[in-house]
Amino acid sequence: MATLIKGDKVPIRLWANPHEVDSQALRQLKAVASLPWVAHHIAVMPDVHVGKGATVGSVIAMRNAVAPAAVGVDIGCGMAAVRTNLLASRLPDDLRSLRLEIEAKVPVGREYHDESIWNASRSRERALALLETFSGLELPAHRNLQSRVEQQLGTLGGGNHFIELCLDSEQRVWILLHSGSRFVGASLAEHHMAKALRLTHNRALPDPDLAVFLAGSPTFDEYRRALYWAQDYAALNRDLMLELVESVLLRRWPSIAFDQAITCHHNYVAEEHHFGEQLLITRKGAIRARAGELGIIPGSMGTSSFIVRGKGNALAFESASHGAGRRLSRNQARYAFSLHDLARQTRDVECRKDRGVIDEAPKAYKDIR
Repeated sequence: MATLIKGDKVPIRLWANPHEVDSQALRQLKAVASLPWVAHHIAVMPDVHVGKGATVGSVIAMRNAVAPAAVGVDIGCGMAAVRTNLLASRLPDDLRSLRLEIEAKVPVGREYHDESIWNASRSRERALALLETFSGLELPAHRNLQSRVEQQLGTLGGGNHFIELCLDSEQRVWILLHSGSRFVGASLAEHHMAKALRLTHNRALPDPDLAVFLAGSPTFDEYRRALYWAQDYAALNRDLMLELVESVLLRRWPSIAFDQAITCHHNYVAEEHHFGEQLLITRKGAIRARAGELGIIPGSMGTSSFIVRGKGNALAFESASHGAGRRLSRNQARYAFSLHDLARQTRDVECRKDRGVIDEAPKAYKDIR
């Protein structure tokens, strides 16, 4: 059962222990619940924590409006998972060389491919169609994005984005990855967030980061075009990375087979029907979980991840959490943990164990179970 918290315009339904929710996150939730365009209630997932404008782990339904900061800068961020027929018994005892081979194949952080790898991929037609529509978007004038758009397709990014090989309860190997729309998604988001701030109807908002575009306006239509384009770009980016990781595994195990991928966004907007009306649903750190629908809830570098099947909970706008949720902010984690702590928390995991990932230490996250 969800805890009901009174809001100014709509209530807040909280699927988390209220005593474990940061006071700043509660303030953010109440600010969102005071917006005149919000419909029915705010649905808050168990992994809720502070975000920019809106909390991470919240589902916001709006009538004829969308808040670009509530979506966030990593438009279309999400997950992909593929089960293989490879068993744990066939893996080498030392996984370091396999990890390094995957890292060499998929650029990490701000890196990108030297050439456009999509041109020789099974997703070539999708990539061509997406790139053809890019020039029709309203773009930040000071950034030449075209080359990055092409060369960052099939790249991971930084932060908590990851590629992982993991085992299920039957000892079968899975590919799991988490990434979004890279530099272009952030550029489009920042451009439209700044534009929304200048609109007259947003001047009296409790938080400027909650500025919205209103349906029927040219600004709304342009943002929606950019938003949906970036969501498609993020999905294609994940598919290309899956293809790259699969190619690494095929070289080592030529007989390996891959199941159909399970994929889901968890930072995005969709037009959906709930409570008898058509609404704009923003899931910021939440996945769609319609009845029977498969989704992915990843853990940290030291914990399990879960493939889940949706229950179609109407009060949650048919949504579920997108991960464990942070217990410590990135800066707090950098101060709280040493390299020794990181090594101890990831003792049985083959992964980076340097200062660049110390903010991703497993203890920086809540208990996913």
